[in-house]
Amino acid sequence: MRLFFIEESELSGPNPAVRGVDARHIINVLRLKPGERIGLFDGTGKRYDARIASLSSAKVEVSLLGSSDPGVESPLELVVAQSFLKEGKMDDLVRKLTELGISRWIPFISERSVPRPDDERVRARTKRWEKIAKEAAKQCKRVKITGIGKTVSFEEVITSEKDFDLKIVFWENEKNLLDPKILVAEHDDLKKILVMFGPEGGFSVNEIEKAKESGFITVSIGPRILKAETAAICASALMQFLFGDMGKNLDKDGWLK
Repeated sequence: MRLFFIEESELSGPNPAVRGVDARHIINVLRLKPGERIGLFDGTGKRYDARIASLSSAKVEVSLLGSSDPGVESPLELVVAQSFLKEGKMDDLVRKLTELGISRWIPFISERSVPRPDDERVRARTKRWEKIAKEAAKQCKRVKITGIGKTVSFEEVITSEKDFDLKIVFWENEKNLLDPKILVAEHDDLKKILVMFGPEGGFSVNEIEKAKESGFITVSIGPRILKAETAAICASALMQFLFGDMGKNLDKDGWLK
């Protein structure tokens, strides 16, 4: 069943309707008719079964048939903080990380960030990332949309993001590999994890020391130097495999559950 976005506020009204881009897609591209069934989501975690009641040029009114939790959202709240990369790389990351099930994405400026957009450019890109996250959620049948945080500084990330079970900086100069057995043994319950990635030129030693002082651990993602965007995708998939819903999790003794 095709899935479309509906604003949460529409669901409580007497005549809920799909509007905007999704409505135009239903009317002009798919040419669906009254009586046909569609799936809806509002980005908060539920999926709705609905039947098209009527169509106009600006909206598609629906009758709600029921709601459910489809079980497609990861039990791990994975937040990714990514230093600004060049142009389209950030767009691609939002799309792919949404598919991997991350809950929030925080863009930030670090010492070696090459792009340093002004406020107007940041606002425009944030709107674009929100649109990409919504479209990616529909494509992979998620019912929550990855939250796009405001663009902040490196210092704001390491000092303001405190409420996590684990905070990791993936750093190419670190010798220690990710060891899930140690992480599981040292933490009671890993439900909320923040992972942080640098720009094309990596983090400076000064930034790494500041991150450690703020409670981050540093780990390597392997012996090969990955591109910044590759590292973010690879590490996020590892987090979901080890602690989310893309693999079997580990117990306290390091055995697969």
